[in-house]
Amino acid sequence: MSGRGAPVLVTGGAGFIGSNLVDRLAAEGREVIVFDALRREGVERNLGWLRQKHGGRITHVAADTRDARAVDEAVREAQAVFHMAAQVAVTTSLAEPVEDFEINVHGALNVLEAARRRGARTPVIFASTNKVYGDLADVPLELAGDSYRPQDAALRVRGVSEHRPLDFHTPYGCSKGAADQYVLDYARSFDVPTCVMRMSCIYGPHQMGTEDQGWVAHFLIRALQGQPITIYGDGRQVRDILNVADAVDAYLAAWRRIQTVQGRAYNLGGGPANAVSLVQLIGHIEALTGRKIELSFSEWRAGDQRYYVSDPSAARRDLALGEPIDWRRGVAELAQWLATEPARKTAACRAA
Repeated sequence: MSGRGAPVLVTGGAGFIGSNLVDRLAAEGREVIVFDALRREGVERNLGWLRQKHGGRITHVAADTRDARAVDEAVREAQAVFHMAAQVAVTTSLAEPVEDFEINVHGALNVLEAARRRGARTPVIFASTNKVYGDLADVPLELAGDSYRPQDAALRVRGVSEHRPLDFHTPYGCSKGAADQYVLDYARSFDVPTCVMRMSCIYGPHQMGTEDQGWVAHFLIRALQGQPITIYGDGRQVRDILNVADAVDAYLAAWRRIQTVQGRAYNLGGGPANAVSLVQLIGHIEALTGRKIELSFSEWRAGDQRYYVSDPSAARRDLALGEPIDWRRGVAELAQWLATEPARKTAACRAA
């Protein structure tokens, strides 16, 4: 990790994970370029929070990563790039597959090309997704109470590793997967120091949860508002959830260790200890809020995984990460944060 002279560039820096990353970087005394077109409802409040907290350390560039000239200018100033900007919803990708491609693939290529042309071995750390592994339909599952689990006991213990073959499903999976592979190949073909984080479900403060993305926050917001929740599928699908503070730890560790982890992809999630089904989370939220939640169920959505739990052992080993925050504690803390953020809560409910 370089000194504090040149700024750090965070594309999508006003988004959920991006704003938490920017906050940590600025708290360390770094200058940060927040490259964000502010297209998603509510993210301007994240930018306002960052500016209020960190003042002149935050520079906002109101541009889209599809604008190659704007990307090139921002990368030219930066000592490192965290590429978080993306189209993030499977449902949107099915409705607008061309736009999904342009944002997720072309935008990533613009970042990579800017870093390559600069010729300064500028690190590029990329936010990918567990969706690159497809729907995992070949994994035999069994029901255990209110959740699915693999029949393979070893897979239950360790989770899905980076050795799992890639299998892109839905336009979103294809676009994020293509960008994932481009990022890795730029390390191999052009010696750009890159690293990929294939994230499971990240949750925490400053998340604008909706039905399409950010389901942990979405469930909490609906519960706090006394609103019903629609579950797509039977609710027994399982995810490993990770607090955003732990995710930020991993991104910063990848930058610190970029010379040893370049060209690598890591699964980033809470792991088996933080695996929870949707209905289990609903039960926990009901206990936290003291409110019964009205549920309805709809058809499974395209590409949905009945079970996905990351094997985070490689990331924890190579990035020297500590144990993640327990999901029960993290969800309780997010509930407290949302209860004190009425403007965010109301906006997120409108988006849902």
